[in-house]
Amino acid sequence: MAQALTRYLTRQSVETESGVVPFFAGVWAIFGHGNVAGLGEALYGVRDELPTYRAHNEQAMAHAAIAYTKQLRRHRAFACTTSIGPGATNMVTAAAVAHVNRLPVLFLPGDVYASRRPDPVLQQIEDFGDGTVTANDCFRPVSRWFDRITRPEQILKSLPRAMAVLTDPAECGPVTLALCQDVQAEAFDYPEDFFAPKVWRLRRPQADPAELADLIEALSAAQRPLIIAGGGVRYSRAEAALASFAERHNIPFCETQAGKGAVPYDHPLNLGAIGVTGTDAANRAAREADLIVAVGTRLQDFTTGSAALFPQARIAAINTAAFDAGKFNALAVVGDARSVLEAVAVQPAPAVWTDGLRAEWDATVDGVLAAAEPATEARVLGALMRTIDDNAVVVAAAGGLPGDMHKLWRTKSSGGYHMEYGYSCMGYEVAGGLGVALAEPDREVYVLVGDGSYLMMNSELATAVMMGVRMTVVLIDNRGFGCIHRLQKATGGAPFNNRLEDSWHTQLPPIDFVAHAASMGAHAVKADDIAGFEAAIAEARVRGGVNVVVIDTEATTGTSEGGAWWDVAVPQVSDSPTVSAARAAYDQKLKTIRDIP
Repeated sequence: MAQALTRYLTRQSVETESGVVPFFAGVWAIFGHGNVAGLGEALYGVRDELPTYRAHNEQAMAHAAIAYTKQLRRHRAFACTTSIGPGATNMVTAAAVAHVNRLPVLFLPGDVYASRRPDPVLQQIEDFGDGTVTANDCFRPVSRWFDRITRPEQILKSLPRAMAVLTDPAECGPVTLALCQDVQAEAFDYPEDFFAPKVWRLRRPQADPAELADLIEALSAAQRPLIIAGGGVRYSRAEAALASFAERHNIPFCETQAGKGAVPYDHPLNLGAIGVTGTDAANRAAREADLIVAVGTRLQDFTTGSAALFPQARIAAINTAAFDAGKFNALAVVGDARSVLEAVAVQPAPAVWTDGLRAEWDATVDGVLAAAEPATEARVLGALMRTIDDNAVVVAAAGGLPGDMHKLWRTKSSGGYHMEYGYSCMGYEVAGGLGVALAEPDREVYVLVGDGSYLMMNSELATAVMMGVRMTVVLIDNRGFGCIHRLQKATGGAPFNNRLEDSWHTQLPPIDFVAHAASMGAHAVKADDIAGFEAAIAEARVRGGVNVVVIDTEATTGTSEGGAWWDVAVPQVSDSPTVSAARAAYDQKLKTIRDIP
């Protein structure tokens, strides 16, 4: 069965605008007793057609797979296989990342014996009331399609269904096929046509004519329309269509974390980031808009300012998924972003209604980035922008960096901004950078990561060295979870359990990040200041390979410019006067929130 499964994967291709390519770029694998004898033997047999890559951590290798397909806009994917038990459950967090971000990954964890011959087998989870439950059931809520392969002929039905989900514009997301380890090794007389080459076409669903008419009517009536560009713009390859649509109709646009960089930052209609981590220009436009056209976005709370950012606007949502298009009682247009944007034409507004907002924000950003000392996250970003290639890709995921980067980073080329903020998963960064470097080896890749995330998951530095990729990690050390420390203070809390110095300790650990990164084969240096940081980045560009540049920053200072309200519930009852004051302010804000279904 395992041989049939791997052979089937080698026969699956996808039609892209650049031609037909294999859908699976390869398999990430950490072998154990639940997959080494069956699937491992099968992967060895197809290693020339379907390469297998070894990682150091199961969650991290899945993050690399996710970053790869995200960077390539879902047109290619990886499979990931682990043994039964902890190897499998290590991937569940990554499956959630793929699920939230609507990204295709094929998970192939080992499972129990279908025959129950050895029962329990090593690492088996036993449910006292249900003999059919295994650890892999954890994948069910974070998979778009789940199946447990208990007979070898099951894959005749399950694999095509898996491919249909992985390539569907609306259902797209992670697929889990839990492979019973005895079944992996069983034989079946599979029909030859099961292995016939198959080319999958990534559909562009057309919107219903009545929904298009409703959108045209809404746009024609709007006096102050605003477009929000989400990740669906990139998945649809609708970057040019978005820019053209905005230009034809004189409509300004702004960007979610996933949509940022679809159109370069200096497009005259681009107001930049929207929401909690947004620019003053975009957020002011959102508050004044009478129509929001949300293109390919889930409209999560950071985008909408916890539903408080659009006090008077009607929302029209263009999305391949009806689930997303119907949020906030929106005028739903279910269809492919590029197809819809190309199909809609209305009389253009005589002038752009947000004139001047963009220039004001640009001047603000210039001031934030110009200062050199002391080192803050924002000033590190400014130094990096001054030093790297315009076509470079920056990668980040969690902590304070996504906020500063969303507001301040000036993306100069499409695909140059890679942010995992759907799940905001700490530990994604280094592995994600590896995936991006594999997806686009001709571009410089810069991973921005805080010390907290780096300590959570850094093992794929060694994998990146082993695979010979080009990648530079910028490690910002503020000695703890600086972002959450600032949120804790902002909600009235005392400094507690976030910075190392505010945590229970008998001594503070003298962590040497340079020595640690060097021990895994990276070239690592520490920059003493912003000037030294710029010099280190310039040297890394010339050197190539895997580099790590460490710089200390201040944990208590964030970028105050820009932003919008975020609903973080504060305790109604507390002995702390600062918490009580924060709750009073919170209650006042709640009175102003628009109640949208």
